[in-house]
Amino acid sequence: MNDLSIIVTGLEYKVKKLLDLQRKIERENSIIKKENYELKKTLEESSTKISEFEQKIKTIKITKAIEKGDGITDAKLKINEIVREIDKCIALLNR
Repeated sequence: MNDLSIIVTGLEYKVKKLLDLQRKIERENSIIKKENYELKKTLEESSTKISEFEQKIKTIKITKAIEKGDGITDAKLKINEIVREIDKCIALLNR
């Protein structure tokens, strides 16, 4: 009977340790999820800024090409490309 009591006590101890470990892992998981959310948010904001800067670069290139008089054909092609993109956006909005 004494052996059975020792086994039960040992099992209780191990179960308690496992529950403590589970709580610790759940807290760590919660922290990691929050950090992941923040990183995704930062990445999305950075991607948006990059897109805005890329668009500004395109606009500056077109402006410089028109100012120089060089690359008027390129400027016209880029303007046509932008107009097509605007038309696509309008078509999507009209759906």
